[in-house]
Amino acid sequence: MRHPAPTAELAGRVGEAVTSIPLVDLAAQHAAVAEEIAEGWRQVLARTSFIAGPQVAAFESEYAAFAGTRHCVGVGNGTDAIEIALRALGVGAGDECIVPANTFIATAEAVCRAGATPVLADCADDGTYLIDTDAVEAALTPRTRAIIPVHLYGQAAPVERLLPLAAKTGAWIVEDAAQAQGARRGDKSAGALGHVAATSFYPGKNLGAYGDAGAALTESDDLAARMRTIGDHGSRQKYEHEVLGLNSRLDTLQAVVLSAKLRRLAEWNEARRAAARRYDVLLSSAEEVIRPRVLDGNEHVWHLYVVRVPDRDQVIKELHAAGIGAGIHYPVPIHLTSAFARLGYAEGAFPVTEQAAQEILSLPLFPEISPAQQERVVSVLMAAIQHT
Repeated sequence: MRHPAPTAELAGRVGEAVTSIPLVDLAAQHAAVAEEIAEGWRQVLARTSFIAGPQVAAFESEYAAFAGTRHCVGVGNGTDAIEIALRALGVGAGDECIVPANTFIATAEAVCRAGATPVLADCADDGTYLIDTDAVEAALTPRTRAIIPVHLYGQAAPVERLLPLAAKTGAWIVEDAAQAQGARRGDKSAGALGHVAATSFYPGKNLGAYGDAGAALTESDDLAARMRTIGDHGSRQKYEHEVLGLNSRLDTLQAVVLSAKLRRLAEWNEARRAAARRYDVLLSSAEEVIRPRVLDGNEHVWHLYVVRVPDRDQVIKELHAAGIGAGIHYPVPIHLTSAFARLGYAEGAFPVTEQAAQEILSLPLFPEISPAQQERVVSVLMAAIQHT
């Protein structure tokens, strides 16, 4: 996002020179792994094993172990991962998949690409913004074949409450774990709570590639084999195509990046937790700011630190003017996008999600963020709130 030039007025209010603070600092993260990645890439280039090189299998094994599942199937991106999982489960035309209204549009897109229909459910009114299990139960029909909880902002949805609901219609739980790499619920990791999971390694994720990449996770040998086949043109053996598949494979160069970063992910996630705790302290006396809530039983990895503020649009405008890279996740609920108007939901159908979309604000958060940077973010934030 392009930020407007800082205003002298706002700089004067916070009493310091304007310093840019990004929402995510990928340059700082790259510095920690640059040498290891360069060496790994040299090896790939020397062997010219750009697709299905040994580094892909190595990363898949490493990430499966990290997530606590038997299998990790590398794919081209997180959206493909959801679609491939659904197709491998036999979900398609005539089927319904329950999806939270408060999520990135890719979750619903993947359902449509698999041939099924997304049925939306509101988020819980508890400060977590996770899918409301009561709303899921109300949305169940005999056509429900999958429930797709999104582990949003870095914490896991309460999948254990969804499993018995899924059993009512014989539905599958397909976790969207793109924002929760390393998060845990109880004694299990996000990605190992349901029947199958999808994750994205988009560059800004806690575990991010240097381009698009993703993976699907499962305990099932059979399901893993089917997903691998679908992602490789429906083929287990070259030129033998059992089903209509797609071209979605994790390439070797990205596997090198992901393995290097995975070795540091636990440390980076802990740094995110420390930063979230600092925000909690800095904002503890700010009555105008509603801080995020961690669901009981969760170990959060703080992909995003999402607050709610009055007059959000004006506040974010002033944050950007001061060089603070705040974001909104997400400004338009799925049912109010033009792409999904055909679902027939009217404005007001999901009131918790719709209100949140008008008030939520993501503050800069990355492992390398300093206390001084966070103090500046909060100082500008509070000045902007007082100014509105």
